[in-house]
Amino acid sequence: MVQTSWTTQGVFTGPGGVRTDEAGIVTGDLTVHTTWDASQAVVQVQYTGTSLWYTLTGSPVPCSSQPESRDLHQAVVEAVRAGGGATVPRYDRQWARP
Repeated sequence: MVQTSWTTQGVFTGPGGVRTDEAGIVTGDLTVHTTWDASQAVVQVQYTGTSLWYTLTGSPVPCSSQPESRDLHQAVVEAVRAGGGATVPRYDRQWARP
């Protein structure tokens, strides 16, 4: 099984934070982690420096390629920074690589 992951630490949420399945809205200094397994991407967040992970609402997301999942990870980081109760963005050609 092919598996790849990306982690971005120190992502501060915008006003309104992000929505998680387990804890509802979380705000503050988060770490964003995306794991891709050749068919889907799982996106989780945690308070930076802690050990408990929360599933970002909308995860997992179908992803057919490693570059697509990397682009998704970056789109999630940007959504976390925007806040507003952000969830995992749906696939959109605006954030996908050409």
